[in-house]
Amino acid sequence: MLNAARLHIVGRRVLQAIPVVVLSTFIVFGLLKLVPGDVAVTLAGDNASDQRIAEIRELYGLNQPFLLQYGSWLAKAVQGDLSNSLVSNEAVLTSIQRCLPHTLLIVTLALLTALLIGVPLGIAAATKPGSWIDSVVMAIASLGVAVPNFWLGMLLVAFFSLQLNWLPATGAVAFTKDPWASLSHAILPAVALASGGIAEVARQLRSSLVEILSSQQVRTLHAKGLPPSSILWRHGLKNVSVNLLTVISLLANRMLAATVVVEAVFAIPGMGGLIVNAAMHRDFPVVQGVVFTMVLIVVSLNLLTDILYSVLDPRIAA
Repeated sequence: MLNAARLHIVGRRVLQAIPVVVLSTFIVFGLLKLVPGDVAVTLAGDNASDQRIAEIRELYGLNQPFLLQYGSWLAKAVQGDLSNSLVSNEAVLTSIQRCLPHTLLIVTLALLTALLIGVPLGIAAATKPGSWIDSVVMAIASLGVAVPNFWLGMLLVAFFSLQLNWLPATGAVAFTKDPWASLSHAILPAVALASGGIAEVARQLRSSLVEILSSQQVRTLHAKGLPPSSILWRHGLKNVSVNLLTVISLLANRMLAATVVVEAVFAIPGMGGLIVNAAMHRDFPVVQGVVFTMVLIVVSLNLLTDILYSVLDPRIAA
């Protein structure tokens, strides 16, 4: 349960998040207005009359001052109304509800993959510093950072999809419609997205654990005859849990951004594809709605991280 100190942290973080949301959406809104060309002319068509163009500006509020346009959009956005697509006239919220689950599934699987592989590698390297195991783990970590997601994704498709025919190469299926098909489509994109995360988790965990395990406190525990496994789990991993949580939080945020490339490689109709397609067609409401949604997700992840900080280390909530 959340005590008074943790509730204070949550309340403070929520108040701090409000300017972040407003500023980020304001900047994107302003940058979209700097894109060359007239949206009204694009919507009206090449041979449209001046009267028709003026009607479209009036219809979409494009003739209003910039601050008034942004204020009107923000007021509707906080009520769940993200306007409609200028191209398809579909509600932006509907498009996001259709695409967001695909992106979240890939990011969740990628994060789990990074932890399931990166944590054991980091522990193995930290418990044998300077050994061949340490060298192999650090080499794997360096390779994971160096290999681009899109290149690894194409290799995975060529081998596991085209050569072995084990997993689908492209596309996505809604999890609520067919969970197994949804997971099978998400495995390869998740692995491609997780490569850098595996390396980051392994390197950061190894560095933190080596520092803890070589401390005077741990040497004293060894002298008292405590089993190495007990020292590792009760003292080593417990002391690096906050650092590991920070790495996980940063990874989740970076993976959300990196899905733009991965979704393009695997032709996944997620948030990355949605915003790229909207930007190409100058569909400003969709771009702004996607940015607003992603900012809310990142802010929520940061808020959850702050709460977990106080759980893992009560001194933070003091």
